[in-house]
Amino acid sequence: MSQSTETSPTEVPTGPDATAIEVDASPGRSQLLSRFSMIAVLIALIILASILYPGFLAPENVRDILVQNAAVGIIALGMTFVIISGGFDLSVGATYALGATVSAGVTLSTGQPALGILAALAAGGVCGVVNGILVAVLRINPFVATLGSASIISGIAYIYSKSAPFIVADPSFKVLATSRTAGIPTPIVILAVTFVVGGVLLAATRYGRNVYAVGGNHEASWLSGLRVPRITASVYVMTGLLAAFAGTIDASRLGVGQADVGASLALDAIAIVIVGGTSLRGGEGAVWRSAVGLLIFATLTNLFYSLNLSQNWQLIAKGTIVLIAVALDSYSRSRRS
Repeated sequence: MSQSTETSPTEVPTGPDATAIEVDASPGRSQLLSRFSMIAVLIALIILASILYPGFLAPENVRDILVQNAAVGIIALGMTFVIISGGFDLSVGATYALGATVSAGVTLSTGQPALGILAALAAGGVCGVVNGILVAVLRINPFVATLGSASIISGIAYIYSKSAPFIVADPSFKVLATSRTAGIPTPIVILAVTFVVGGVLLAATRYGRNVYAVGGNHEASWLSGLRVPRITASVYVMTGLLAAFAGTIDASRLGVGQADVGASLALDAIAIVIVGGTSLRGGEGAVWRSAVGLLIFATLTNLFYSLNLSQNWQLIAKGTIVLIAVALDSYSRSRRS
């Protein structure tokens, strides 16, 4: 069931959007197909990958796939909240790079990896607050606001690092990414925990219902008494924190933090979210859908590499998938209207 059905009567905007939500609560065959079709696509991709690459389902390969995609998955979780609220964030790649740079730089200067993580989270939180103010308070279009902030954040990362990578040889810096929890690589555990917490937050709390309401009808949410600016700003703060933390995880995994990374992460995160079935128009989506989108994305990436497909063709394939997903979303909405 779509998580948009969790919205309570006192918080759902009245009017056409309320009707849309009521329709979604009792989905017809076309809606069910739209909602769960990506699961079928994922299964088909896994079967295809297993045929083309016999070692695809080997435990070691599955583990490597999840570890390598943990960072982008965590960013996609934040992007899910942003898109459902009716916006999007193009600055996540720059915030990711800043988080990686700050965590490595602070660790080098203090010898305390924990302090480096906290500093990176603080930096990501500040980036999120700035984006929240630009979008929610100053009411700048999210595309323009986060595109501009991405440039500023990237510049700050370059200035802080003096355009040079921070290489951390301290083994304790790599504990976050190389350790195991209950026998499972810690990045995978972190990814799973964040998705579970995010799913519960979005599906089973008043805050989550309010995020849906704001994305479904901004003006009606305002008139119904919701604190729209605060709700809108909060999703950008959350995404900033998650993006910086993702950068910290990858810096720990690679042992280096640098400012010239994460250029394609915004596109990747948005692709994961919309391929999973969350609508770019806001007010509709779910964390589990983004989890499916992440697995599709990770499967395709691993398959591309196993087949030695050029990076250029990978970019073309990803862009094509995004366009198809957006076209399908528009078609599905037009059918329901």
